[in-house]
Amino acid sequence: MKKNFILIASLLVMITLVTGCGKKAELKDGSEVAVSVKGGKITATEYYESIKVNNISKIIDTIDHKLFDKKYKTTDDEEKEVKEQIDQIKANYGSNEDTYTQVLRQYFGVETEEELKEVLSLEYKRNEAVEDYIKDHLTDKEIKKYYDENIYGDVKASHILITLNVKDDATDEEKAEAEEAALKKANEVISKLNDGEDFKKLAKKYSDDEKTATNGGDLGYFSYDDMLEEFSEATKKLKKDEYTKEPIKTELGYHIILKTGEKSKPKLSKVKKDIQETLKEQKLQDDSTLYYTTLAKIREENKIKWNDDALKKAYNDYMDDLVEAAKKSASSTN
Repeated sequence: MKKNFILIASLLVMITLVTGCGKKAELKDGSEVAVSVKGGKITATEYYESIKVNNISKIIDTIDHKLFDKKYKTTDDEEKEVKEQIDQIKANYGSNEDTYTQVLRQYFGVETEEELKEVLSLEYKRNEAVEDYIKDHLTDKEIKKYYDENIYGDVKASHILITLNVKDDATDEEKAEAEEAALKKANEVISKLNDGEDFKKLAKKYSDDEKTATNGGDLGYFSYDDMLEEFSEATKKLKKDEYTKEPIKTELGYHIILKTGEKSKPKLSKVKKDIQETLKEQKLQDDSTLYYTTLAKIREENKIKWNDDALKKAYNDYMDDLVEAAKKSASSTN
């Protein structure tokens, strides 16, 4: 496969083909004999025509090497990632050398581990290129919208936690009873707060969070990302010195939350890179085809010119197949 691809690349750019014995054959019009067999000859053009479509992925690899190798130099992080992937493949198949070799051929189209490194290295650079492209094409409106709706300053809060008093091997009925009891107790605590009783005193008396109960339930300042989602969402809705009027259920039990302080959110300039990273991840997660369509855009913007209509069609068909495969994969996991 590798040797075939070298010949294709040579034909495309009309460079000199060096034979194994050191002789040179100038590829002028493609009529030169590439292989002689008993009873006939195979010209370079005939050979090229017979393999060009089936080897389209190899040509794409060469294109991407030219696009990405200079811009994305090999780093320690890349080498570490490639090594970890190879180690994982070996862990699954490496105990049997024949099986390992078969896996390299069947799934990666290579014969040796060194060639596998090249494949994984290129894929790493493609990922970098795709991620950079997506981040570079985020609009200021998108970034500002995320900033306004999702960026907060650190918040300070206290809570009273009522846990479910139930054993791990409890029956469904026992679990339901324990949850009902915990919810009832949490609502009783909220009633006491509504009657004007002190939050700190109630936390010391009723909270099952031993680490904070002695301090009146004080959690100190924290980022919303540090807390369970249900807890964070409930706290966001509170004003300073306001508590939740209904118990907030999380995997830990039922919480009564009191917001006691909130810092100003950081300036947009300080969190812009983090926002870009988050939005990039969201876009890739929401659109299973984005990786491939972005690669296609990058190549298009680098003005790739196909001087062979069959190759161009093979490329378009190949990319369409990747996009469809991504869609099917996403739908099967949803």
